[in-house]
Amino acid sequence: MVLDSLRLQNTRDFEIVIADDGSRQETKDLIDRFRQESGLTVKHFWQDDDGYRLSRSRNGAVGVASGKYLIFIDGDCCLLPDFVSSHLALAEEGWFVAGRRCYVRRKPTERIFRKSLAIYRWPKALWFLLALTGRCNRPFQFVPLPVSDQKRKRRPTSWEKVQTCNLGVWRKDFIAADGFDISFEGHGLEDSDFVLRMIRMGLRRKDGDHTSPVLHLYHPRRSSTTEDGVHPNRLRFDELMKSERYLPLSGYADTNAEG
Repeated sequence: MVLDSLRLQNTRDFEIVIADDGSRQETKDLIDRFRQESGLTVKHFWQDDDGYRLSRSRNGAVGVASGKYLIFIDGDCCLLPDFVSSHLALAEEGWFVAGRRCYVRRKPTERIFRKSLAIYRWPKALWFLLALTGRCNRPFQFVPLPVSDQKRKRRPTSWEKVQTCNLGVWRKDFIAADGFDISFEGHGLEDSDFVLRMIRMGLRRKDGDHTSPVLHLYHPRRSSTTEDGVHPNRLRFDELMKSERYLPLSGYADTNAEG
């Protein structure tokens, strides 16, 4: 579904790079079929299944990407047809673009899978009505309200609630920040770590409200908290907050050195 929503974008001036954290042969077969049928440029970075290593897989995917601009999404997010073109219209030197996500609730998600519904084909007006009736949240993200450049830039140094399920960043800025910190394993806060370090490096936040929300399908959220109630990634992020560091403990350069 995610790949098909990319196939239906209103621009083809992009490549797809899949960050694969140790999936099995059926995923590779699906990607190969999609590449052949869609005619799109599709690259596939794969790493061994050695725990939940999202940061490392994303770094590896950037290593095989060829574009000057990176748009990150997640494997549980479908895109409306103007997603890529809307991001590209907002791209600006010295800024990263923080998009929004609209959560599709559990029962609607179950129905979507059961009936194989192509929800990414549905118009924004329908999604607005579905959100108003509780099928998903943030209904007004589907309304193309005019937003001034000043308003988009009203929170230039805020890292809060910026997530890599919908994030645009220049490749050169990603590399300058040395990418994601691969010491973050398990779910959570690797995106906050990355964004905070970009801000410390001098980049600024630009909000993508009302242009390019992703449709985030429901799934149970995995926990990375240990038995004693400690979230290791929280401890790592707290240490970053206490410092002035803008480089990761181990990042993009280390990922690509490992191969």
